[in-house]
Amino acid sequence: MSKTEKKAPIDVWVIEDNETLRRTVARVLGREKGMECSNQFDRCEDAFKVLVDGARPQVILLDLGLPGMSGIEGIERIKASLPDIEILVFSVFDDNDRVFRAICAGASGYLLKTSNMTEIPEAIREVMAGGAPMNARIARRVLEMFSKVAPSNKDYGLTVRETEVLDQMVEGLTKKEIADRLDLSFHTVDKHIRGIYSKLHVNTMTGAVAKALKEGLLNG
Repeated sequence: MSKTEKKAPIDVWVIEDNETLRRTVARVLGREKGMECSNQFDRCEDAFKVLVDGARPQVILLDLGLPGMSGIEGIERIKASLPDIEILVFSVFDDNDRVFRAICAGASGYLLKTSNMTEIPEAIREVMAGGAPMNARIARRVLEMFSKVAPSNKDYGLTVRETEVLDQMVEGLTKKEIADRLDLSFHTVDKHIRGIYSKLHVNTMTGAVAKALKEGLLNG
């Protein structure tokens, strides 16, 4: 990249039915260096129309309690057709059922609306770096949920190296950090992670970690 060439900002869409909150979040993102909010919607259905026309954000900040199609169904539909789009849940709900379903549907992170507004751009940058941002309260709930589920001992055919990479993912490391720890190139780590996604039938790092914890894939 030349000195005069600017890196494109991270494009974020916001799907939130509370107009005041939606506009506030959009303003926060618009003021953030290296970030922009190109579209705002109050329903998933309206966002799908723009996606069909070919527009592609890098990250979608998504409420769960939406009119019409639910946020969880929206996550499933978006990830099924456009798996490269990162989805961050932004919700008032912190009950185990919704958190679990959102993660399994393909959400890359989960933020509560009680979060400080400064946490939103931080979470977006984290997810773009390969992380899985969650409020501490949500992360604790996730661990509690999976600790109570008996492992199924399924064999998904992961290689030794894929298992090592998955173990680092469970520890919360980003792709770059995994590459540094295992002395691998970023490209090689990315290849292994895609292999893990394919074998575990998930679309995100969060989904892979959730499945590994739920099914005890790293036990023993």
